[in-house]
Amino acid sequence: MENTSESKKIEIEQETINDLDSTRKWTMFLAIMGFIGIGIILSIGLFAGVFLSIFKTGDTPIGITEGLVFIPVLIVAVIYFFPVLFLFRFSKHTAFAVKNLDKQALSKAVKNLKSYYIFLGILVIFLITAYVFAFIAAGASFGFLKDLGTGV
Repeated sequence: MENTSESKKIEIEQETINDLDSTRKWTMFLAIMGFIGIGIILSIGLFAGVFLSIFKTGDTPIGITEGLVFIPVLIVAVIYFFPVLFLFRFSKHTAFAVKNLDKQALSKAVKNLKSYYIFLGILVIFLITAYVFAFIAAGASFGFLKDLGTGV
């Protein structure tokens, strides 16, 4: 009978290490592009908030304070930051693991990859739920519009 306290080991062949190295190059590229995208999103949001505040006219109110336009942009940037960070950490730890054949670094890399997919999965569930509620609200509002075009 086998000793159950003995941990199982897995060996990774050179071809798999090469595939991991290739993957980490692409994930690093995507992470860097993601950080640049976050910077652009924040810059555009800040510019829009400042632009709307400076060139505000009293004739066309938009319903909210013009400076608050930046808040939804900031929320989107914060939500987008975490998957990009997990992808960057995966790439960084994978690079170290491939270079030094370090098991702990590979373990950290895989944990960050797991966090990346968990975050995206939760985000997708949230967005699907939001779309379902939006469709329900839109369908319910059509009932109020039925008499709108009759002229009665």
